[in-house]
Amino acid sequence: MLDDIDRGLLHALHLDGRAPFSRIAAALGVSTQTVARRYQRLRAEAALRVVGLPDPHRAGQMQWLVRLAATPATAQTLARSLARRPDTSWVKLTSGGTEIVTIVHTPRGAAASRSMLLRDIPRTAGITAVSAHLVLHTYLGGPTAWRGHLGALGDDQRRQLTPPPLEPPDPSAAPPTTPSTPPPLTGADQDLLDALRHDGRASHADLAVATGWSPATVARRLADLRARGTLFFDVEIDDALLGVTTQALLWMAVAPAHLDEVARTLAQHEELAVVAATTGAGNLVAHALCADPADLHYYLTHRLGSLDAIRALETAPVLHTLKAAGPLRF
Repeated sequence: MLDDIDRGLLHALHLDGRAPFSRIAAALGVSTQTVARRYQRLRAEAALRVVGLPDPHRAGQMQWLVRLAATPATAQTLARSLARRPDTSWVKLTSGGTEIVTIVHTPRGAAASRSMLLRDIPRTAGITAVSAHLVLHTYLGGPTAWRGHLGALGDDQRRQLTPPPLEPPDPSAAPPTTPSTPPPLTGADQDLLDALRHDGRASHADLAVATGWSPATVARRLADLRARGTLFFDVEIDDALLGVTTQALLWMAVAPAHLDEVARTLAQHEELAVVAATTGAGNLVAHALCADPADLHYYLTHRLGSLDAIRALETAPVLHTLKAAGPLRF
């Protein structure tokens, strides 16, 4: 289990994934060396990783939640194969190990989506059923962290660690855009994002090697992407160390007139790490993190059960997460 310093470090990284160890140490009241040692230990023993991720809308991407039913003999092999793909994240085995749920990232546009969703996946041996659900809106998740990671720091500590508002992009650097037409990313931007997916705390020097830019240019471009909201940082860790032993994906059907209200209510529930509206009969999906099965049962019956607008609910226990937000570590 994590102690107070570990939890404080985790909370600090959620506030600013690239915060210097010295600033984190000052807020926690420990030495810089202590923070650096704890960070390295958690990387080695708790799968801690800071990852830089693009906002799908601003990066011109679409996200599909794909559910695949497979035979017991092939499910794990198929899940590992999907986890190795660069266009997937959150690859999970659910429902007794015979269902795989993953997020597939595609460029915006029907042709790119058809390539992966209608050709590549169905031809894989052992699949007995496929359904794909376009993510329409994320209410919780992405830049908004699970509350279980955020309870360690007081108000003063949070103020010390929250980065100041980033300067808006220089209007002379790119033509004016509207929120619906974000500026396109360059090839070097993609190289930068690929490097940050592996290590969101990579140095400017390492990122310069990955992009061919100078360290100063890397620093400026990082600031610009963050200011536009195109880039954010997430923190991965083994949640069992936070007392989570039971996870489940919740597929809900909600009348469209009540969907936004229900989703906003669920986004305030401390048991949930993700809440997203999708296409399909089950038009709202959530990811629950609970201490044990009894905790999940209480949540389903007392909190979700009180929301009459939820017309149907399917609970799929998560047996194993093969891949989180970042690429596999080999």
